[in-house]
Amino acid sequence: CAVKAAQVLSEIARNEEMKKPCIEADLVLTLIPFLESTDQEMLLHAGRAIGRICYDNRDLQEELVKVGVITPLVRILTDYAENEPLVHVDLLALCNLAYLDTAKEALSKTKVAEQLVKQLRRAENHERLEIVFEVLQALAENDSLKVQLVEAGVQEVLSEILLRLQGTSQAEDTCIVKAASDLIVSLLLGEEQSKSYSLNLIKIQKQSRQRLSEFSICIINFYHCVSYLTCLVVPLSSDGNCIRMIQLGVIHQLLDLLEKHVESGDVSVQHAALSALRNLAIPVVNKVQMLEEGVAERIQALLRSEMPPVQFKLLGTLRMLADGQADAAEILGQDPMLLNRLVQWCDVNDHTGVHGEANRLLASILRHNRSQEVVKAIQEAQGVKHLVSMTTSEHAAMQNEALNALAIASAIDLETLEESFKESQLVQSLHKLLQDDNTSPEVKYNSMGLLCRLLNSGDLRQEIEEDKIKETLEQLCNHSNANVVKEAVTTLQVLRGET
Repeated sequence: CAVKAAQVLSEIARNEEMKKPCIEADLVLTLIPFLESTDQEMLLHAGRAIGRICYDNRDLQEELVKVGVITPLVRILTDYAENEPLVHVDLLALCNLAYLDTAKEALSKTKVAEQLVKQLRRAENHERLEIVFEVLQALAENDSLKVQLVEAGVQEVLSEILLRLQGTSQAEDTCIVKAASDLIVSLLLGEEQSKSYSLNLIKIQKQSRQRLSEFSICIINFYHCVSYLTCLVVPLSSDGNCIRMIQLGVIHQLLDLLEKHVESGDVSVQHAALSALRNLAIPVVNKVQMLEEGVAERIQALLRSEMPPVQFKLLGTLRMLADGQADAAEILGQDPMLLNRLVQWCDVNDHTGVHGEANRLLASILRHNRSQEVVKAIQEAQGVKHLVSMTTSEHAAMQNEALNALAIASAIDLETLEESFKESQLVQSLHKLLQDDNTSPEVKYNSMGLLCRLLNSGDLRQEIEEDKIKETLEQLCNHSNANVVKEAVTTLQVLRGET
């Protein structure tokens, strides 16, 4: 009668009011031994009864794990993988327990990852996929289980699912795609000790260049695309991932997709592709290759975009490409359309991110270039006043970028910039920075470096003398920072004509 009794209990436990009497009668602990049975019908009814009684009861669930319920659950999944009703009940039980740390610890000592990947591969309906994904998502929070899932090949199955559902518009398929993509993010991100294993995910079907490219494109076509692409190319302990992605040809797929969606106005895809391109451009070796392949020119098609998120990512991507690359800075710095758009965005006040990135890109172009033509082009585009304004930013990093950019530009062609410096009251701004006790030592140091350049102009030297900056420099000779003191002494010597 045991099988029938278990069946009756599983039906009784459907009723919320009957759960408490079942608990008080110790039926859960009574049923646990029957999970060791080889009778599949007994396993089905006992599993259902236990699951229904313990549902949403954390204390009971912890007790289940404590008495060793994990082992029989994994055994059932292994021995009866083709018994659909039994597997369904088993997965529901794992779904309820997998969020417990004690359960994750117990599961990490089993081969549950291998069995779940098998179930994911053979799942034929949305309901089964959703349950398996929910279990996997919970397990992916554990570093040990995360590694086991990767070793079991979960990434290959996810790739197959995403590629199969690419372009779908059905709500059920969209949910599956989102679940699969969320799982990818969980697997890619993690604690320091698990980062090296993320490289396995980047190597999906590494023998097939096309497969990896398709996988990347597939992801950015779906919900939450920004996170997925950024995670795929985010540098971990080294730049290896980003370099490998470029070598596998993903860059051209991204650019093709980006251009395709410029006209359609799909902001999420544009944002995702630019996020990926920006991270890909971090390694120096990638910058060179991306520039040689015309990335900077191709993504400038987005300059006409009126969407702040796209503008922001576009500016960040271009700035990353120009970082340390004189050739790139020279190309960008002589593009009238780009410079005019940059100056427009420098005036934007309702989106601080776009405003800041536009100024930073302008400064980056000047800092990394060595061309007189670039200085003249930025002057003609009326971008100098924005860089002068940037020196008074509330962010020290931006102040230093602007000061260094203006110092380099002044060394290249001070004559061209002289009038703009006077109109924008650069000398007066620098004096305020030097006088302000809240100004960081590095900003003071760079301000004096720029002053030394300005002293090569007769008109600007006169402004410096009239503004009585000499007195401020003399005070800075007693500053607590040694570098500030040294630069103040040097600047005074230049001002006095001693060097």
